[in-house]
Amino acid sequence: MVLPHLAVKDHIGLMNIKRSTLLAAAGLATVAVAVDPPCADKYPQSAAFFGAMGCASALIFANLGSAYGAAKSGIGVAHLGILHAERIMRGIVPVVMAGILGIYGLIVAVIINNNIKTDTNSYSAFSGYLHFGAGLSAGLSSLAAGLAIGIVGDTSVRAYGKQEKIFVAMILMLIFAEALGLYGLIIALLMNNTANKVSQGCLAPTS
Repeated sequence: MVLPHLAVKDHIGLMNIKRSTLLAAAGLATVAVAVDPPCADKYPQSAAFFGAMGCASALIFANLGSAYGAAKSGIGVAHLGILHAERIMRGIVPVVMAGILGIYGLIVAVIINNNIKTDTNSYSAFSGYLHFGAGLSAGLSSLAAGLAIGIVGDTSVRAYGKQEKIFVAMILMLIFAEALGLYGLIIALLMNNTANKVSQGCLAPTS
């Protein structure tokens, strides 16, 4: 008759041990949460990397498009000068429009760079990702516009040397090609405005 009482006491003792173990584990978890810096996942150090890559991407890709468009169109202008030197100033329009694409990338790069914050818990991952997307939007759009301007400008300027009436059509084609870079610039500015709306919900702990 003694053994059942001992079994009940042992069972109660095991339950008390498990309860104390769970309470100790909960206490350790609470300490671990308190020790970890608040909002470390919202403000990671990699956020600045994505912001910097967006800044660089906007300028690099836009300059690539601008360089290709200016070089390709410049070849056509050189051939135009051989046939009709008096038409060079009108035929240089594609080169000027290609050069504007680099300015689009420069504008976006400067804006993104000014919005990258260096204070603790001030530049979130959300802002970094949006700035990265904004840089790609402006840079790749300007690259596509530069490719279009280079091909259209080279062909149209050569044709302008033989047929003067092609000038108006050349300008229209260049305008629509230039608009591609402008679309990317507009979206990049809108994405930058969205990135600036992120509120600082978590601040660094003060000792």
